[in-house]
Amino acid sequence: MSKPRILVTREVFDETIAFLAAHCDVDANQADVTLTADAIGRRLKPAQALMCSLTDKVDADLIAQCPDLKVVANIAVGYNNIDVAACTARGIMVTNTPGVLDDSTADLAWTLMLATARRLTEVESYIRDGEWTGWRLKQWLGVDVHHATLGIIGMGRIGQAIAKRAGGFDMRVIYHNRKRLAVDLEQRLNATWVTQDELLAQADFVILQMPYSKETHHLIGAYELAKMKSTAILINSTRGGVVDDAALIAALQAGTIRAAGLDVFENEPKLNPGFLALKNVVLSPHIGSSTEATRRAMAMTAAANAVATLAGQRPPNLVNPEVKA
Repeated sequence: MSKPRILVTREVFDETIAFLAAHCDVDANQADVTLTADAIGRRLKPAQALMCSLTDKVDADLIAQCPDLKVVANIAVGYNNIDVAACTARGIMVTNTPGVLDDSTADLAWTLMLATARRLTEVESYIRDGEWTGWRLKQWLGVDVHHATLGIIGMGRIGQAIAKRAGGFDMRVIYHNRKRLAVDLEQRLNATWVTQDELLAQADFVILQMPYSKETHHLIGAYELAKMKSTAILINSTRGGVVDDAALIAALQAGTIRAAGLDVFENEPKLNPGFLALKNVVLSPHIGSSTEATRRAMAMTAAANAVATLAGQRPPNLVNPEVKA
């Protein structure tokens, strides 16, 4: 009996390929060449499974080309790159990789916050450019993180991991979420629910941590930025499109807010060039989950989701549970 076929669209780790090969015929893009939609369609047509990344668009047109497709296993928590409704209509299971990247992504949010508060990219360039001639009292003044007010918009697993870390800095933590957390969890996190407008007005640091969707598109725009303190710092380590990048650039130029730390962008990797002219912004290339241990765990989680589906089982991380195994 022949094995089911799986297409892996981007390079993964050797142990992931070995695991998949024990269960499937594997067509893996280990050369890590960016595949066009047409190339993915051609290679996916005879396959029963797709293991993809958040940069791969899985839409209704692609799905229509693949009559045998049973599962789309995304190597990410978010899945806005996938037309879940179209998959569901065809009986195709969609899976993601929650849980394994929470702490690494929370660490990155804190990295951006600390680096932005202390102007780390600016001062490193200052040293590398040979401009440092000595210590001065009023040189490169940043802002304190300790004892400041941290506002988290989006209090899921990653938001909660960010809040836990705030205790070590004696921060006041406020949060806004569509659904308020249970009282005992709020107490453990030492976090207080407030409206979004209250959070924007009170927080010294605003961290965004919610999925991207039509509802969260440009959640932070010119209106919201104007609500923030002029001394506040915005951190976006969640998804591009949650922030109106053009409005943020204008706010940073005008001093509406102090600074921003960004790991994600609209239309990435096509970065709005306005960011590059700013000194009061720290930029990183969507590396929230990018530690070796976490990325290995993500790839294996996606592979396990795919293999379970192909074996006729309910995968552990099913996004559309209305599709039956």
